Amino acid sequence: MTTQQAPSATTTSGMPPWAKKAIMIGVAAVVLVITYFILAAYLPRWWSQRIASLADGSFSGGIAWGVMFGLVCTLVPLLFFRAIWQVRKRKHARPMQIGALVLGVIFALPNLLTLSIVLGNSNAAHAGERVLDVDGPGFRGASVLGAIIGVALFVGIVFLGYRYKKRGKEIDKMRGDLKQHEPQSKGEAPAPEM
Repeated sequence: MTTQQAPSATTTSGMPPWAKKAIMIGVAAVVLVITYFILAAYLPRWWSQRIASLADGSFSGGIAWGVMFGLVCTLVPLLFFRAIWQVRKRKHARPMQIGALVLGVIFALPNLLTLSIVLGNSNAAHAGERVLDVDGPGFRGASVLGAIIGVALFVGIVFLGYRYKKRGKEIDKMRGDLKQHEPQSKGEAPAPEM
């Protein structure tokens, strides 16, 4: 009895995986560029109007909100970005790192929006500058001051954390040295040092 085996030729239909990836990356890049241009035309105006409504045209309001946004929206993202580095050796660190990155970028958005108004060359950026000049005076300069304070606080927090760890290691070392010099049995008195 003879059995005939059908040839098992596997034919792949469609594109190779690298081509599919390249097309998906290209489409994502085009969508990101289009999104950028749409948001660049809209966000600076929107952000300047939000700040203008908060400041209500007063210098004190503009300065207070500028310092607050500059401080919080610099310090908090820096702390999240530091957390990305700190959790790198933990088990299941990748989700925590991604979460910290996303939260850091979200908290940095107000400073990035203010920066887009200050450094932008678009009509929306110029319109945002005019709105902030009239209805949010002092906000831009105060947000720079707040960002500088935020960076200084971050450096202070990092320094104190470093000192805390170093002090903890010194205490552990001292405890180890103390255990070596303790008497072995409870009834034995330590020998006097000469």
